[in-house]
Amino acid sequence: MEFIKAFLISDLPPGSRKVAQLPGRKVLVVNIQGQIFAVDNACPHMRFPLNQGRITEDCGLICPFHHSAFDLKTGNVKEWSPWPPGFGPVLARMSREHALPIFSVKVEDGYIWISQLPVRNA
Repeated sequence: MEFIKAFLISDLPPGSRKVAQLPGRKVLVVNIQGQIFAVDNACPHMRFPLNQGRITEDCGLICPFHHSAFDLKTGNVKEWSPWPPGFGPVLARMSREHALPIFSVKVEDGYIWISQLPVRNA
């Protein structure tokens, strides 16, 4: 597995987040109490950026646009966009659940390194 040097660990203190640029995509990196998680920065629902989403105490990430909730550890959907039923076929196609791609992270030589490819794709 190839890793890319993202940034200094000191640039991501506990409770913070930062977006790293990888070839062809942006990755949201989050430090929750010293645990570092990296996920695709685009919500699989409508591809809007997740970096302004709310981080929950249980390592969840809430999309700021559609309120879909994801587990930062696994990328799994905790709650999909809560649209009411009956919005028609277009919204039904857009509302299929998709997990969030996650990336391996390692800390080495004072830097955060992120796997070049996701370890789990949506």
